[in-house]
Amino acid sequence: MARLPRLTLPGHLHHVLQRGNNRQPIFVDREDFETMLALLTDNAQRYAVAVHAYVLMGNHFHLLATPSTASGLPQMMQAVGRSYVQYFNRRHGRTGTLWEGRYRSTVLQPERYLLPCMVYLDLNPVRAGLVAQAADYLWSSHAHWLGLRVDRLLTPHALYWALGNTPFAREAAYAAAAQAGISSQEEAALTASALSGWALGEVEFVAELQKHTARRVTRGRPGRPALQLI
Repeated sequence: MARLPRLTLPGHLHHVLQRGNNRQPIFVDREDFETMLALLTDNAQRYAVAVHAYVLMGNHFHLLATPSTASGLPQMMQAVGRSYVQYFNRRHGRTGTLWEGRYRSTVLQPERYLLPCMVYLDLNPVRAGLVAQAADYLWSSHAHWLGLRVDRLLTPHALYWALGNTPFAREAAYAAAAQAGISSQEEAALTASALSGWALGEVEFVAELQKHTARRVTRGRPGRPALQLI
């Protein structure tokens, strides 16, 4: 059976995952991380994709983003992927593929999953044992949303703005959310939805989403609660 196309809808929140082939490293040193961030920054602007959060790990990376057009996210990921592979192979004296096939992505209900997914990304290095605190990791968006640095790649989502009336209030609210973490159920749902490509959200959200695409958004009939489909 032919695989389904990725679920990509303009104006909606997408969780994107790209892995290295056979889980091999895609970032070896600081220059590799910085090159990827520069490519993401340039191409997010070029293709009108608002990136709200990210984390670059040794053998994979995650993005949380909202594309303005139906083609924006695929075009951005294709441009970034091609340019980075050329750079990486040239710099490290290798040939062949770097990615584990095409990137994976799905649509999330922002009211339910924006903050949990941002925290999920932030805690990835902590779960992997790379750092003790999310703020200690250089290659994620966490420090930006805490006000510790300015990252040109990032665009705040409206729900982040709603965390407070001042930058300090928003940063404090987000720090509290990150400190609280997410439940094991939320973590499992976010992981499974990214890998499967099925939309993640409450029943009304999923049913409404189905009205805007011919591509199935859930494994079962549209409208069943997303968490039951994982």
